[in-house]
Amino acid sequence: MKINSIYDEKFKKYGNIIEGYDVKELLETMEKVTPLPEKVVYVPEQKELQELKIAKEMSDRLFGGMPIQLGWCNGHNTKLNCFEYHRDSEVNIGTEDFILILGSRSKIDKDWMFDTKDAEAFFVPKGVMVEVYATTLHYAPCSVKKECGFRVLVVLPKGTNLEKPEFTCTNIEDTLLTARNKWLLAHPESDEARGGAVIGLKGINIDLIE
Repeated sequence: MKINSIYDEKFKKYGNIIEGYDVKELLETMEKVTPLPEKVVYVPEQKELQELKIAKEMSDRLFGGMPIQLGWCNGHNTKLNCFEYHRDSEVNIGTEDFILILGSRSKIDKDWMFDTKDAEAFFVPKGVMVEVYATTLHYAPCSVKKECGFRVLVVLPKGTNLEKPEFTCTNIEDTLLTARNKWLLAHPESDEARGGAVIGLKGINIDLIE
């Protein structure tokens, strides 16, 4: 799969490069307090990150005063496995280079299936902050090389990815909700699908190392 740059024109439909923030303390804190596990681990909110000065700046400037949570997604990964989306943007920055596999929600067909041939991959340099739009499908970051890990900040509105609300499903999209503000499309080969997540991806389960 071709790996594009976030500075490529193609990225503009998926997200935005964010400038004008001093991220030095943020990256140092991530390296100090968050692990680099062998498998992918996601934590919605990290106390030490939440207490940084930049957290209020992000709340005020990036999210227009909305309450936010600063968490992380760290580990080693080379596969797509799933796509998810939120009703709002997500902000990412890595202490190491990483790759995002992205898709457009507009490409989900009438049967709520997305063909993985329509996905695109983008290289994100360490220390560069990016916004992933609400209209963009995304999931766990990918390693630049199989042996390389990543630590990626995940900034979202407060409460995202916590417990799913209880309600009666009356349409297909309702069945995709797997956590608060998290709609998930799983590939049949993924652990998420084996765990009961709705299958919403067709085509190959993209592996950047193959």
